[in-house]
Formats: sequence, structure tokens, C-alpha cells
Amino acid sequence: MSSLAIRKAQPAAGTTPGTAQGPPLRRRIALVPTVTLLIGAIYTLLPVAWVVIASTKSGHELFSTFTFLPGTGFTGNIKDLNAYRGGIYWKWMGNSALYAGLGALLSTAVSAFSGYAIATYRFRGRETMFNVLLAGVLMPPVILAIPQYLLLAKANLTDSYLSVLLPQILSPYGVYLSRIYAAAAVPADVVEAGRTDGAGEWRIFTRIALPMMIPGMVTVFLFQFVAVWNNFLLPYIMLSDDEKFPLTLGLYTLLEQGSNTPALYTLVITGAFLAVLPLIALFLVIQRFWSLDLLSGAVKS
Repeated sequence: MSSLAIRKAQPAAGTTPGTAQGPPLRRRIALVPTVTLLIGAIYTLLPVAWVVIASTKSGHELFSTFTFLPGTGFTGNIKDLNAYRGGIYWKWMGNSALYAGLGALLSTAVSAFSGYAIATYRFRGRETMFNVLLAGVLMPPVILAIPQYLLLAKANLTDSYLSVLLPQILSPYGVYLSRIYAAAAVPADVVEAGRTDGAGEWRIFTRIALPMMIPGMVTVFLFQFVAVWNNFLLPYIMLSDDEKFPLTLGLYTLLEQGSNTPALYTLVITGAFLAVLPLIALFLVIQRFWSLDLLSGAVKS
């Protein structure tokens, strides 16, 4: 065999036999998660995009054609929604803001107290309490709705704002997250140092532990706010006066009436679109706390 043939048969410098297709193969495999996430994003955002576009269409445009092109009836839909029963939609919007805002705030406070106590203090039955709490996280809310209604009916609180607010205050998932975050974010040495300096337990919690827990509490607040804002079953069971309805229940009544009055479907779609905007605004405002937490962690490191 000639020297030229031997030179051609030898692999190039810096490579090994059988690895020529390695990098392209790895790149193709790495595309699988990206494509999967892209499909999931399209699947999730497609209904939202349809609601946004459908809210711009008049009743004739909505039922005559099915396209993703915007319509010309958005202004008219807003006017009709404002005029419906004297603007009761905005009453429902205010009720949802009350239930979700106050309920999430109280739930976050209770979760912060409870999670910090379970994470910091050692007492008999602590682990048993935490295990019961985990069982509460796994329990579907539909199982608790009827017992909650019976308890509040005994106290003559049904068909009131409190009947929707009170069951939302204690969130097992919020307490669980608070306990995990307090254990990770509040060092035991810092708590002991505060006690050594003569600070009381309340002062240690409010001045030392709570500032460290704020990013976690913001997450609990956001989760609870979204859960209460989207809650349908509890108000449906508790309330009969439509003046106290949240958006979910109010739009449901509009949807039921739409079977006899198809013109109300445009109001339901427009109302659903407007109902999403406060959640988007809340997320955009709250995410700065997560950014600040990441920046502070980078500076400390």
C-alpha cells in the first residue's frame, strides 16, 4: 500500500473513529426539549389568543366566520358590557378584587406566621402537624366545599362576603411553602443572635425573619391571589345575591343566559378578556421582587 493510501486511511488529528456524527446528533437530541416546550406554549396560549381576538369581534363577526383576524366590534362590546344591568360587570370585578386581594393578603400573613413557627420552633407533634398539612395540600377543594357551607350556614354567614373570604384564609399549600422557605432563608444562628441580644420573638420575626422571607411570601401571595380570583365552586355554593358575585360566577350566569340570548356571548368573551388583565398586571408588578432577590443573592455571593 502506498504512503498516500495510508495517509487517507488515518483519521484526522484531534478526532477519534466513530465520533464524526457526535456533535450534530447531540444538537438534534437537544432540540427535543425545545420543540416540546414550544408545542406546550402554543397549546397553552392558543385559547388566550382566541379570547383576545374574539373580544374584538361583533356578534355578527363572531358567529359568521372563524378566523384569527381581529374584528371591528371591540369598542361596541365594551360599551355593551358597561351598559349591561347598570355596569354590574364592574361590581363583579370589584368583588373579585376584594376576595382575591384581601383573601390573599390574610392567607399570606397566616402562612408566614405558621411556616416560620413550624420551621423555627421545636415542639411535640411538630412533624405530625406538618404531615397533616401535607395531606391538606393533596386534598381537592371540592371535598371541603360542602362541609364549609354547612359550618358557615350554622353561623348564618352564607350569602355574605365573609362566606367567601373566611375559607380562603388558611391555605395548606401556602403554609407548606412558607415552612420550606423559612427553613432555607432564615438561618438559626441569626435567630439565636437576636435572642442573645434580648430581642423578643415577635421582634425577631418582624425585623429579622420576615424581611428574609419576603420573596417567598410574594410567591405565596401570587399563588393565592390567582387561586381566589379564579375560584368558582366556593362562591357558587355560598352566594345567591348576584351583587356579591365574583367575575367567575358573574360570567357564568351571563353564559347561561346566552343560550337564550346569543348576543350575550360577546359580553362573556369581552368580560373574560378584561378579567385576565389584572392577573397579567399583578405578575408584572410582583416579578420585580424575584429579580431583586436574585440580584441581592448575587451581590452576597
